[in-house]
Amino acid sequence: MTVANWCIAAACLLPMMVAMTSKVASVTSKDRYDNADPRDWAERQAGWMKRAHAAHLNGFEALPLFIAAVILAQQAHANQDRIDVLAMSFVLIRVTYSIIYISNLATLRTLVWFAGIGVSLAILAQA
Repeated sequence: MTVANWCIAAACLLPMMVAMTSKVASVTSKDRYDNADPRDWAERQAGWMKRAHAAHLNGFEALPLFIAAVILAQQAHANQDRIDVLAMSFVLIRVTYSIIYISNLATLRTLVWFAGIGVSLAILAQA
């Protein structure tokens, strides 16, 4: 399994880890996470916990292009080292994006989002 394939796995797990931050933090709040009605609980959140949920959703939205780009570049027998470096960059960018989103730095978040899309397109261009 290539580094890029491991990066796909990491990118798929990242949104769930981001969502867990608010769920775990809610243990000490009056509105504890409700596993019986998780979507309603998420809609009631505010502040950083609401932003964590939004970052979680955006993480899933970013996946299709990234996954397709890696698979297509590998099927085209593009330089695997280059694909691996770009894939690792994508994961690092998405971690950074989530932190920035939760921290409420909207302009910086947008710039980092564009960087993530750019990396996915750079991988796709290898195909």
